[in-house]
Amino acid sequence: MGLEWMPRDNELKDHGVGGEQYWGTHDNPPCTVYEKKPLRSSEGEVVEGLYTAWITLNNPRQYNSYTTEMVKGVIAGFANASLDRSVVAVVFTGAGDRAFCTGGNTKEYAEYYARRPHEYGEYMDLFNAMVDAILNCKKPTICRVNGMRVAGGQEIGMACDLAITSDLAVFGQAGPKHGSAPDGGSTDFLPWFLSMEDAMFNCISCEMWSAYRMKLKGLVTRVVPVLRQGDEYVRNPSVITDRYVDDGEVVYGEMKTGADAKAARAQIKELPVGFELLDGAVEEMVWRFTNLFPGCLQKSIDGIRAKKKFFWDQTKLANRHWLAANMSGEAFLGFTAFNNRKLTGVDVIDFVKYRQLLAGGETLDEALFEQVLAPPKPEEKS
Repeated sequence: MGLEWMPRDNELKDHGVGGEQYWGTHDNPPCTVYEKKPLRSSEGEVVEGLYTAWITLNNPRQYNSYTTEMVKGVIAGFANASLDRSVVAVVFTGAGDRAFCTGGNTKEYAEYYARRPHEYGEYMDLFNAMVDAILNCKKPTICRVNGMRVAGGQEIGMACDLAITSDLAVFGQAGPKHGSAPDGGSTDFLPWFLSMEDAMFNCISCEMWSAYRMKLKGLVTRVVPVLRQGDEYVRNPSVITDRYVDDGEVVYGEMKTGADAKAARAQIKELPVGFELLDGAVEEMVWRFTNLFPGCLQKSIDGIRAKKKFFWDQTKLANRHWLAANMSGEAFLGFTAFNNRKLTGVDVIDFVKYRQLLAGGETLDEALFEQVLAPPKPEEKS
């Protein structure tokens, strides 16, 4: 006798908490776009009933910097994908071909959150929930790096399990240059990916590193060329991709300088960008996931994630409070300077003057702010 006699409710339950209200479409930026794309086999055939969830930061005019509403969309997207039985993996990317994400929207920071620490604290609760949503997603997560991955964009990208990147992308932080600290994940995650000294320098130098350099150092899984020259793809000409030694240092992955850099930029401007190889590499990775036991796969992923989550969970609340308090001082200066760069001609404060004033014990007030922020440029006479 079988178990047919036992009562059983076979109607599937919905464990979601909504989300559609936080998603937009590609034609109404800034927003977050959530899409389910049919899973394809290694032969390119559509697999019935299985999908890849794509979460796209859609604010290309501002290099896919995320607004408060976009953060809500990312949270909802990862939560929805995590619970969707038909989703095999999640791809997190940005719109266009210039940036994955350059962090929080500095216009919103400067014009709303600056000098409103309580409001920014509430925003940081959302930001922390966004990182948690990525780290807690019960599906493999791939960061499809279609361009710059900088500042907070670097942080949410590192929260993903793997990164497959365009070779035009650059990676780095901007906090100490623009009034903040990379405490939205970089100070937690970078020491796991890089050596301690590389993590330190990458955090504090605000220097941009190439995708090839990051592959060499272990930050990304795969680098794919995206520049088309005729029927072929060519590597990013602005990066040294031949291995050779210069004064005892391997310079593979370094950005070219001087006349070489200028010539490379001109070449990049002339060549079209195509993401066929990048998307092919993403589909290849998703197909690899498909052909593994899903329970065993996710347990393995969560076991690796636990190391990142340990340090993230230790510091995220303390960092939230510091970042909020900082909005009344250096963050106000940094974000205001960057937001007003078109009016003043510079995107940073006068750092030397600022240090001199602090060395003299000056109060952090309006008078000090006025001395270190650049004034508007004189209006040109017609």
